[in-house]
Amino acid sequence: MKFLLNISLLLLTVSQAVFAQEKKAWTLDDCLTYATENNITIKASEFDKQSAEVTYTQSKYSRFPSLSASAQQNMNNGTSIDPITSNFVTQMVHSTSLGVTAQVTLYNGNYINNTIKQNELLIRQNEFFVSEAKNSIILSVTQAYLQALYYKEGITVAENAVASSQEQVNQANTKFKAGSLAGIEVANLQTQLSNDQYSVVTAKNNYRQQLITLKQLLELEPGAEFEVATPELPDSKIIIPDLQQVYQTAVAAMPEVKSAKLQTDIATYDLKKAKAGYLPTLSLYAGLNTGYTNTQSYNFSAQLDNNFYQTAGLSLSVPIFSKYQNKGAVEQAKITIEQSKLTAKSTSKQLYLKIESAWQNAVSVQSEMQAAEALQASSKMAYEMAQKKSELGSLSATDLLVSKNTYQTAQQQYLQTKFSSALYYQLLQFYQGNAIKI
Repeated sequence: MKFLLNISLLLLTVSQAVFAQEKKAWTLDDCLTYATENNITIKASEFDKQSAEVTYTQSKYSRFPSLSASAQQNMNNGTSIDPITSNFVTQMVHSTSLGVTAQVTLYNGNYINNTIKQNELLIRQNEFFVSEAKNSIILSVTQAYLQALYYKEGITVAENAVASSQEQVNQANTKFKAGSLAGIEVANLQTQLSNDQYSVVTAKNNYRQQLITLKQLLELEPGAEFEVATPELPDSKIIIPDLQQVYQTAVAAMPEVKSAKLQTDIATYDLKKAKAGYLPTLSLYAGLNTGYTNTQSYNFSAQLDNNFYQTAGLSLSVPIFSKYQNKGAVEQAKITIEQSKLTAKSTSKQLYLKIESAWQNAVSVQSEMQAAEALQASSKMAYEMAQKKSELGSLSATDLLVSKNTYQTAQQQYLQTKFSSALYYQLLQFYQGNAIKI
């Protein structure tokens, strides 16, 4: 019995530990690490990179000769040419042909070398695509995480409002029973309590919905337990970096800018490959061949030895008229180069607009946060004074509710500016190449 009791206690301890682990609150760093390792978009971009590496390896092997073996069994009847002896015969001919052939391109306008160099650049570009996918999910997770924190703190604010309203209703009921407070005052306070309780429900629903959004970004299972940790956010006195400095750092580091610039180099190799179509192609080929035919009296092995012969030669192909194929390919490649240059300029411009928007918002929100912080402090003081007056019977319930609503609005404004400030500050840190940390 004692043994079974010990086992039961052990299982209970383990289950509690597992449950506690499942309910572990996720920090932003936890979310970012998990997302970059499990997000489907990032994995897809990594597969694209692996595909580019395979293509690059294939292009390098195109420098080597091709080697193939062949075997053919023929049967001819009537007057025909013996495929082995090349004699005219009038009989049923059974023949076997065996051969090995090798071919290598010696020159084709440097097409192979340019293809190899282009595919090497495509690997680098796909590495930038992987980094770009990671950056995108990092920004999305950061924004979703901060939004979840905002809703989470909103629950606390709403629950505090309910507690305050409940206390006021209790006091009002006591005064009403004593005949020192009108029924309408009690009804107004009761209405406010119901509104505050509804606000709690709304706040919790908003938080749960935001957790679903965050779980989707993390690729978590729908039924997985998930909760976010509550960190300390920076205050309103954070130092906002210089706009131009942020942009200069970002334009030299962001993978989307590097990828767009690299696309011009990739398109340049398309032009070189297209121009190769105007140039001749020189190839070397060689072969080993033998065969057997029933028209000869030798046995099979002897015929394979007697009919053995070797071939070797050069093949030159000179383009004369390609029905506008080569010229069209060259013109298309030139257009692609110009388009890639425009794309690179547009990418840098879009990056500047994102950074400028984040910088302007950071500056504006910082001022708003300072004002909201002062408003929250003053409205809190006013509300506390109103509560004392209400307790003494020198303030109506209506005036108390006005003061309370003013304080709640100030709290919401402060929360909004606090989390917005944290978001824009982290964006600026991200564009400077710094890790996002909250």
